[in-house]
Amino acid sequence: MRPAATLPRVPGPRRTTPGHRGDLVALAVEAVLLVAAVAAGLVLNRRGAGLHADAAPLYATWRPHAGWGTPLAVLVAVVVLGPGLRWARTARWGTLLAAGWLAAVAWTLSLALVDGWSAGLTRRLTPQAEYLHEVPGVADIPRMLAGFTDRILDFQPDSWSTHTAGHPPGALLVFVWLDRIGLGGGTAAALCCVLVGATAAVSVPVTLRALGAADAARAVLPFLVLLPGAVWLGASGDAVFTGVVAAGLALLAVRGTVAALAGGLLLGFALHLSYGFVLVGVLALAVLALRRDRRRAAPLAATAGVAAVTTLFVLAGFRWWEGYDRVVERYYQGWAAERPYAYWVWANLAALLLSAGPVLGPALRRAALAARAARGSPDSAPGGLPGGPVPGRQDVGLGGAVRLGRRWVARVVALGPTVLLPAAAGLAVAAADLSGMSKAEVERIWLPFVVWLLVAAAHLPPPARRWWLAAQALTALAVNHLLFTVS
Repeated sequence: MRPAATLPRVPGPRRTTPGHRGDLVALAVEAVLLVAAVAAGLVLNRRGAGLHADAAPLYATWRPHAGWGTPLAVLVAVVVLGPGLRWARTARWGTLLAAGWLAAVAWTLSLALVDGWSAGLTRRLTPQAEYLHEVPGVADIPRMLAGFTDRILDFQPDSWSTHTAGHPPGALLVFVWLDRIGLGGGTAAALCCVLVGATAAVSVPVTLRALGAADAARAVLPFLVLLPGAVWLGASGDAVFTGVVAAGLALLAVRGTVAALAGGLLLGFALHLSYGFVLVGVLALAVLALRRDRRRAAPLAATAGVAAVTTLFVLAGFRWWEGYDRVVERYYQGWAAERPYAYWVWANLAALLLSAGPVLGPALRRAALAARAARGSPDSAPGGLPGGPVPGRQDVGLGGAVRLGRRWVARVVALGPTVLLPAAAGLAVAAADLSGMSKAEVERIWLPFVVWLLVAAAHLPPPARRWWLAAQALTALAVNHLLFTVS
């Protein structure tokens, strides 16, 4: 018998590939930003600079503690990191979504219970600044809507409390409706916030799958379950806002005019939950552009849904644009007049990192690399950027400009949802940050955009995902145990 030929030894991959080194550099940049924001916050607070955030860049107080939610949170993290991560790759789709929602609920509740049932849930939404403070005074909903704008400014006998005044009336209506159906009080309201907020772990994967990125949907779902921002989802009104926005965008993504209309109705209501959700329009346009069904009926139906909700509010006496004008004035009647823009314009990004988790920088870096690689690709394969003729003289004039615009739109859309959706969310966050209308507390305010930024995690190499997911869980546990967060 002839001896078997000796095969040449193929060297295995290095532990730290150039791609991994880049991820570690991104992580180091995040660490520097966070340390700088904390250090500057400590100095500015000692000087009485008016940050109005004891644990800047977070709106929280330093209070190391543990609770009976601690072992529950660790258990949820271990299950997701172990069998959950493997199972997510092969489970049946419907079962996976149900399990993902339940796991997100368990994660959010366990983090809330680190502070205890009362402080973490029951009393979280009952302070004077919260919506529940105003619910008993709303005996007549039409009358409340008609006079809502007149009560936005501060220093009046009937001024709305801080959170109610800072949002359109839809936010207050959510808790009024809960009260009307027998779910009044702090406990029921907090649990509803948790249950609705956790639906983002379903809506975002549904959107990705509907847009042709089924594998990415499975990859991203565990990152949505172990979201560090769950510290603020349980419980705050922003959890409801996150769930409504994500569901509206998911309905825009799935096929069918009726679904698009429903998505438009939800996004129209979202516009009346927070003035900042005018920026959700960037994400909505991205979803509509990425839809497989390119018929014009879907965008028209979605627009009709937004218009219908806005019309109903106008007929009831509330005009969004008038409310926004008053809110800008109210904003500077309070702490915003003292909070220094020069600090918060960059420290907000450190707060965003703690809400989105350390995976954010490496994930966005990987998505940017994917976009750059696609730009150099001559093919029009999924996720690639189609090549095309270089614009010439034939593109001069209005018709040429239209053709050129369509060509560039096609090139952008060809980047795919795992690049375009995080880019749209990043654009919305940048606009909110630079506006100066989001000075502090963005760790919860920007949650509706955070869940879309994390779509970029689909670009992480599969072997590294468990380590990044563990870092996400550790971030949430550290924040929740070192600080007492305020909604």
